[in-house]
Amino acid sequence: MVDTAKNIKVGIVGAGRQGHRRAAVLKEHDDSLLVLVADNDIKAARLLADKMGCEATTDWEEVVKREEINAVLVCTPPQLHIPVSLAAIENGKHVLCEKPLARNPEEAAEMVAAAQDNGMKLKCGFNLRHHPGIKQAREWVEQGVIGELNFIRCRYGIGGRPGYDKEWRADPEIAGGGQLMDQGMHALDLSRWFMGEFNEAIGFLSTSFWDVAPLEDNAFALLRTDKGQVSSIHASWTQWKNLFSFEVYGNDGYVMVDGLGGSYGTEKVTLGKRIFLKPFQEETIEFRGEDRSWDKEWNEFVTAINENREPLGNGYDGLQALKLAYTIYESSHK
Repeated sequence: MVDTAKNIKVGIVGAGRQGHRRAAVLKEHDDSLLVLVADNDIKAARLLADKMGCEATTDWEEVVKREEINAVLVCTPPQLHIPVSLAAIENGKHVLCEKPLARNPEEAAEMVAAAQDNGMKLKCGFNLRHHPGIKQAREWVEQGVIGELNFIRCRYGIGGRPGYDKEWRADPEIAGGGQLMDQGMHALDLSRWFMGEFNEAIGFLSTSFWDVAPLEDNAFALLRTDKGQVSSIHASWTQWKNLFSFEVYGNDGYVMVDGLGGSYGTEKVTLGKRIFLKPFQEETIEFRGEDRSWDKEWNEFVTAINENREPLGNGYDGLQALKLAYTIYESSHK
C-alpha cells in the first residue's frame, strides 16, 4: 500500500507518444510525481523529462532499480514489455503496461505470475474501459436493462499515415502481430468485459493495403461463449475515416457506443428498447469535451494499489485478450 498523503513516485520507460500522454496525466494528480524517464533516444527522454521537471536516462534498468519509485509505466513497443515489467515487479514496483500486455500469451502469463508471486499490481492499458459511453453502456447491461445478451458487434479502425508500414508496428519481432494486436486488443477486451469468457474464437486476416506482411492490416473475428452468445469484431488499419462502434444487443433492447471524441467523432451512447409494431424509441447521451479516459485509468490504478485490490483491466485481462488473439491467429492459418 502507498501512503496517498505523499506522492506516488513514478518512472516511465518509453518517451514516445504514449509516454507523453501518460506523463500529462501524472501532472494533474497531486498524489503522483514523475521521477525518471527512460528512452534509448536520450533526446526523446530529455524532451519529456524537461517538460515534467524530472531526470532522464537511456537505461531503463535505472528506472526499475530506483528505490524511491513505487510504480512504473511501460510505454515501449511490445518486445520490451516483458523484460521491463518483470524487472520492475521483481524490484517491488507496481506496473501499468500498455497493450498488448506482451507479444504472446506465454510472455503475458509470465508477467501475471510474477505480479502474483511478488504481491505487485499489474495493469494492462485498457483505457477504453474508462470512456464514459462505454461505462454507461456496461452499467445498463449490468442492470439488465436490455435483458440477456445475444450478440456484440465491434468495429474499430484508423487509416494509418504516410510511412505507417515502416514503423516498428510492422516488425513481427517487435509487435507480435498486426492490427489485431493493436486496436483489436481493445475490441477483444471489451467483448470479454461485457459478455464474459469465450470458449471459441475464429477469424480471417488480410493485408489489404499497407506493406506489413506477414502481419495483417485488417482482422475479422467471431467469438462465442458456452451459451452461444457471439461477438463479431473488425479491426482495421484501412478505415480511411477513423471509426469506433460498439453495439450490444439483448433480448429486451440494445446499447450502442459511437465515437471516442477527437478524430473518432463525438462520443455518444444510445439505449434502445425492443418494441413491436410501434415507433422505435431511443435515448442518446453525448459526451463532449476532451478524452479523460487516461486520467480515469491512472486514478483506478492508484486506487487499486491503495485499496490492495486488483485494478480494472488487470494483467489477467491482458492475458485473456492475448489468448483470444492467438486463437484467432491459429484459426486464420487453417
